[in-house]
Amino acid sequence: MRVLTVTVTERGKELAGRLPFEHRHGQAGRTVRESWRDVDGFVLVLAVGAAVRIIAPLLGRKEEDPSVVCLDDAGRYAVALCGGHPRGGRAGANQLAYLVAQATGAEAVVTTASEAAELPALDALPGFTASGDVAGVMRALLDEARPAIDNPLGWPLPSSLEELAAPGGAEAGGAGASPRILVTDLLGPAEAGLARLHPPSLVAGLGAASTARPSEASSLLRQALGIAGLAPASVAEVATIDKRAGHPAVTGLGLPVRAFPPAALARVPVPHPSRAVEGAVGTPSVAEAAALLAAGPGACLVVPKQVGAEVTLALARRRRPRGHLSVVGLGPGDALNRTPAAERAVRRAEVVIGYERYVDQCRDLIGTGHDVVTSPLGNEVSRADAALALALAGRRVALVCSGDPGLYAMASLVCERAGQGREREGPEAPDLELEVVPGVSASHAAAALLGAPLGHDHAVISLSDLLTPWATIAARLEAAGAADMAVVLYNPRSAKRTWQLPVALEILGRHRSPRTPVGLATDVARPGQVAVVTTLAGLDPEQVGMTTCVIVGSSRTRVVGGRMVTPRGYRA
Repeated sequence: MRVLTVTVTERGKELAGRLPFEHRHGQAGRTVRESWRDVDGFVLVLAVGAAVRIIAPLLGRKEEDPSVVCLDDAGRYAVALCGGHPRGGRAGANQLAYLVAQATGAEAVVTTASEAAELPALDALPGFTASGDVAGVMRALLDEARPAIDNPLGWPLPSSLEELAAPGGAEAGGAGASPRILVTDLLGPAEAGLARLHPPSLVAGLGAASTARPSEASSLLRQALGIAGLAPASVAEVATIDKRAGHPAVTGLGLPVRAFPPAALARVPVPHPSRAVEGAVGTPSVAEAAALLAAGPGACLVVPKQVGAEVTLALARRRRPRGHLSVVGLGPGDALNRTPAAERAVRRAEVVIGYERYVDQCRDLIGTGHDVVTSPLGNEVSRADAALALALAGRRVALVCSGDPGLYAMASLVCERAGQGREREGPEAPDLELEVVPGVSASHAAAALLGAPLGHDHAVISLSDLLTPWATIAARLEAAGAADMAVVLYNPRSAKRTWQLPVALEILGRHRSPRTPVGLATDVARPGQVAVVTTLAGLDPEQVGMTTCVIVGSSRTRVVGGRMVTPRGYRA
């Protein structure tokens, strides 16, 4: 997501420096006009009246306009001005306002009716695209009407939406009842009081000659959708044979691509096999077989093979969603240290699950349409199993962690639990999509705060002996000390574990001078952040808590200008 901060005063420039966005100073009107179609959002450090006068002539369709947040020059209020709801996995102005507020200390001002009433916004529900009389249905919900929900596909819905439904569902409302919500991958005529939610229930299978053009594939997809009256928004992905995974006719559809080897496709029964295709690529079907295989068990063809000059295409409907689990690293604390990939994963999730403190760390990314599951610290196995169970049930889940999820966090546990008892039969029968979204680790954030103590080889060791025997930890400390590497100590000390840090320092001290620089970084990227540079002899364990990262330098580490530096050895 590309966001542009625009300022006109020196105080505004100072505020812009706290934001992780591109910044331009001066000529606000001209800058906004020239950039209006090129960015996803603006943060205008201006009076609201001035901002309104600038953007008013530029506003068109809300689905296409950028999100706009207005921040006053004193940094008191971050006002979501337009484009409040997220679109296409991008943050809306509401979420952008919360992020700006968090970074600058301002108060977020959000006036979207659904947000104020804590109702799920139909046009921003994760995992769905809304059409029809969305505004009319939302007005009825705001007036406390209970919608009749018709879900013939049996697609999982957010609990926040199900809780609003009228008792008895669509049957209770009856024909013509208002408001109504229909969960469907079909198009239909406009009807007052009826909103359609299109889920990602369709898969396009595509076969293409080596000389196939992207325009033919796009045209054939439109034709296939029109045959069955299907919504383009419900097409979740395109599936094909592995040798065509990167072909322009496949990637040109702008959808995620899943590819299968000929042997996997050949095992799928299809209504229109071809001996000529089998002789050419090793499977009697590409389009129909790939669509059915990607759509998963119980899938059915809704549009059989359509044949073009150099492209074949078929559409299959999933019986249930394909689950997706993202194990997301949120960084050490402040939103400015989150990656765009992490923010995207949380925004696009239907369910956000995690330790209470970590969920709070990304509250600005969570909307009223998300389901949120929190648990106390120490329930890691049950948390991983809960996330996997939700994903296996077809939900899109974000399991959030502080720092990096692969470093003393949930990624290894989730990968381990996902593989137990679920032997996959190659790519043709995946239980779910599982991804690990990296984050800025506490060690890297602490090192950056202290200077550059990890400029050369280093080791990362946890002093917690709750899951690892102390003898093993001591052996690793001894090895790292003997190898003359800088050492990062995680979990150095807590109220109940007070002796481990002095012992660890004694072990490292056998291989280090007492003058070796040591850095203490506490509450990195959080309120009360503290950085202290001392020495191995001068370190007071009482300065260290559970949220402290301790970095012990190597024999080459120096303090330069107050910063710890471990030289890499570059030469001029």
